Amino acid sequence: WSLGGYAQFGWRSVVMCGCRLRTEQGLSGSAMRWAARRSSCPGASRRSCSASALILALLPLTAVAAGLPACNKNDYHFEYTECDNTGSRWRVAIPKSPGQCTGLPEPIKGRECSFSCGSGEFLELLNQTCSKCRAGSYSLGSGIRFDEWDTLPLGFSTVATYEVDEESSSASSGNCNSSSWIPQGSYIASNRDDCTVSLIYSVHLKKSGSITFDYQYLDNSIFFEFFVQNDQCQDTEAADQKWMHLTDRDQWNSHSVNLKTGTNILYWRTTGILLGDKMAKPVLLKNIHIEGVAYTSECFPCKPGTFSDAAGSSICKACPRNTFSARGATSCQKCDEVKQFSEEGSSECKNRPPCTEKDYFQIHTRCDNEKKTQVMYKWIMPKLCREDIKNALKLPPSGEKKPCPPCNPGFYNNDTSNCEPCPSGTYSDGMSLCKRCPAGTEPILGFEYKWWNTLPANMKTSCFNVGNSKCDGMNGWEVAGDHVHSTVGGSDNDYLILNLHIPSFSPPISSARSTGMEVGRISFIFETHCTGGCELYFMVDINRKSTSVVESWKGSKERQSYTHIITKNAAVTYTWAFQRSSTPQDVRKFMNDNVKIYSITVNNAENGVASHCRPCALGTDQRSSSCVPCPPGHYIDEKTNKCKDCPPDTYLSAHHAYGVEACIPCGPASKSNKHHSICFSDCSFTHSLENRTLIFGFNSLRGVASLMNGPSFTSRGTKYFHFFNISLCGNEGKKMAICSDNVSDVTVQDVQRDSNEFANSVASFLCQSTIIPSDGRSFRTALSSQSISLADTFLGATVETSVQNITARPERFPASPNHIPDIHFFYMSTLSTASCENGRGTVITMRCNPAKVGQGDISVPSGCPGGTCDGCTFLFLWESMEACPLCTTDDYHEIDGACKSGLQETTYVWREPKVCIKGINLPAKSISNCEMIDFWLKVVVAIGAFSAVLLVILTCYFWKKNKKLEYKYSRLVMNANSREVELPAADSCAIMEGEDNEDDIVYSNKPSLLGKLKSLTSKDKEDIFESVQLKSPRARNI
Repeated sequence: WSLGGYAQFGWRSVVMCGCRLRTEQGLSGSAMRWAARRSSCPGASRRSCSASALILALLPLTAVAAGLPACNKNDYHFEYTECDNTGSRWRVAIPKSPGQCTGLPEPIKGRECSFSCGSGEFLELLNQTCSKCRAGSYSLGSGIRFDEWDTLPLGFSTVATYEVDEESSSASSGNCNSSSWIPQGSYIASNRDDCTVSLIYSVHLKKSGSITFDYQYLDNSIFFEFFVQNDQCQDTEAADQKWMHLTDRDQWNSHSVNLKTGTNILYWRTTGILLGDKMAKPVLLKNIHIEGVAYTSECFPCKPGTFSDAAGSSICKACPRNTFSARGATSCQKCDEVKQFSEEGSSECKNRPPCTEKDYFQIHTRCDNEKKTQVMYKWIMPKLCREDIKNALKLPPSGEKKPCPPCNPGFYNNDTSNCEPCPSGTYSDGMSLCKRCPAGTEPILGFEYKWWNTLPANMKTSCFNVGNSKCDGMNGWEVAGDHVHSTVGGSDNDYLILNLHIPSFSPPISSARSTGMEVGRISFIFETHCTGGCELYFMVDINRKSTSVVESWKGSKERQSYTHIITKNAAVTYTWAFQRSSTPQDVRKFMNDNVKIYSITVNNAENGVASHCRPCALGTDQRSSSCVPCPPGHYIDEKTNKCKDCPPDTYLSAHHAYGVEACIPCGPASKSNKHHSICFSDCSFTHSLENRTLIFGFNSLRGVASLMNGPSFTSRGTKYFHFFNISLCGNEGKKMAICSDNVSDVTVQDVQRDSNEFANSVASFLCQSTIIPSDGRSFRTALSSQSISLADTFLGATVETSVQNITARPERFPASPNHIPDIHFFYMSTLSTASCENGRGTVITMRCNPAKVGQGDISVPSGCPGGTCDGCTFLFLWESMEACPLCTTDDYHEIDGACKSGLQETTYVWREPKVCIKGINLPAKSISNCEMIDFWLKVVVAIGAFSAVLLVILTCYFWKKNKKLEYKYSRLVMNANSREVELPAADSCAIMEGEDNEDDIVYSNKPSLLGKLKSLTSKDKEDIFESVQLKSPRARNI
């Protein structure tokens, strides 16, 4: 046992044998005798209890009991001690003001620890029996409930933290002091920023129990988790079961977890990951119910707006409309219905406002024989406004006759105000009676709503508010002739909802067997007029499993069109939800903000109607005019109306199959499957470059590759990564890259069965997820969220930089180190967004880099860390040896060795740098016969020898000729001297200065060149002389 003094209160607390005993000053001997008589203590403990009585008797007292009045039942209350190891406890009296009276009741043995009363009862400690709660209160028996959130209930706490990453330099990372869970009346809302905020409650259970709560979780920008820890801060359940999954906007989900005996610390934790300036939508929490507490010693009063009219109630009922109640009410009081009103569950009445044009609507009566309809005006019910006060509008007079409005296409008017759908096999433009489709044609089924006289049968409207029931039962949208528009609603943060349900899709008969990816589409024209932060959501629910937001528009938007494609034949519900403000306000500021939808068109809808017919395929029987389905990949020939197979490498359009133009050619380097439903890449590519053919094979890169890009940081410094899964070629068109979130309750088996059914898992050629590392925000595991598809359709592969308005940006990447051209793979995602009306595009550039072995490296532009610079086109560079072309004979050359002993060796080597793989192998060394002196060398030597001989001959010839000339001259002089004796000998034969050269030399009997050669070689022949006649004045005188 242990003893602790509480002298400041005038009483002491003693814990004996595991039980806590509080004793008053001046404890009587009977109390000490009780301590010694405790039958529940074992032997040793009993002896300790006897010793404790003696110690208590000897304790110094801080006050004198003499003169104190006797305690009455208003001076104290009863409590149970803590349970001991045998499951027992004691009831003791606790003074409300210690030291003010004496004579407290002696402790007595209490009920066993596992005992608890039933619902509607409480444990009265005076006699330790269960009693019924009085009217105006309630009890859960062994449970407690928290359904009032005007303030944070007692026992709850909220803690905001922010884990700053070491790599982050954000200055505002620690500014989370203002982040908390905020009570909002009937619920509590989480933070909307990127702080981590926990709502904590600790409860001690005497027996196994459970906790159940309702929540609304709309925005995956916030991670929402609920988990339970024991008093050792250990999780009591698997970590992968703590993540909450998203809810619809008009739905509260309920979550339940079993609790163990002992201390349970409950955590509701939200962590915002804001990658832009947009604030996240908060998580909403209400109706927390905990079972397994030891006992309830008192009943809880009914909260304002509720009542219980009978004793023993386990729940309080909400007050009806136009009534109210205060706390602990047994009945509801009526409002002055002429001047006041109240919503269901109200704690007060409100004054009725003056009526405006927003408080009534018009309808049309049945058409009469004159094709006229009467316009009738009615108040929106329940009517909340007054007509009898200043500035109030009265209901316009009804009965004005107008021409009957036309019906929507596919419907007809049968002399009533209602438009009926045309029977099967017929069509109508909405203004005439239904006609049967001509022979050889079929109706084009669907729905086209462009006249809004009444809401179509497959559409409904409602109003929903997460925090109140003001608009429950109200219409969220109203028809207005040429459009349907949002109503006023009950408050500015109401969700005004419009639903369109399509049970399934049915393609035309001629293409019923088509396996194309598109089975249907919806298009609508709308506009919004807003003065505040209104937002329009367009959502899709497939097979009633999960509603996901496809697109949203914030603020005022001009009249525009939006189209969404359905690729799965299933039941689909389209939802338009309009909200004027995301925050609740007591005074309405944006009542005039509205949205208008002018037309909604859905094609291929099951049980739809037809506005026109189109030609269809006919059977082989020439006498039959009934339509037959074409086999997959066949179109309808315009001349014969027979089915014909699409040409190779084309795919059949999903919109029509009439005419060969319905077969659309595949993109570059792509081929169609056998059903002509899609085009795909077989991971091969051929390109001609400089009189040679480059053949690429990317089969080694066919598997799924991954890229973790980052880190990036939010404005507060949260570290995150962009994670990409890439399937370059897929598997004959099948998309192999899968991205999924790990913060929901979807199982791996569900993903493998049909990943398209789950909003948190996408299959694509290229998909992206946002990864929050476990060390970035103190998560126990890395988180994957916001998975989207970036590449649903393969468009083609080419060396050109543009395909179908998607452009590669090679200038954003470093230049290629070799002459091999880059190959660009183009993809498109059909899902359009507000910023990308035509959908997203992706370009994967394959680059040959022999230094990158295996899968190589994948990168994004350095200036665009998220892979995109404009948000619509994503760019990737994939460098790998496997992206090089196949080797050919042009990629190597031969080297001939020297001729040795008549043999020559030839070696083959790759050209450097080598920029090819696989293909042909390098030839082995070869040995061939050779001659010692090469033929051309012999030719050169022969020509040189011939030239040398010819030069010697010519030299000899000219030397010989020169000798002969000298000889001839000397003979000529000698002859002249012998004939003219009387004349003196000539001193010179030269022409003197001043003389005329009148002598001409005349040659005769000139031999040919051959003759001269013969004369030179003939020594025995006499010389041949030439007669030379000298002409001179002297000779003429002779």
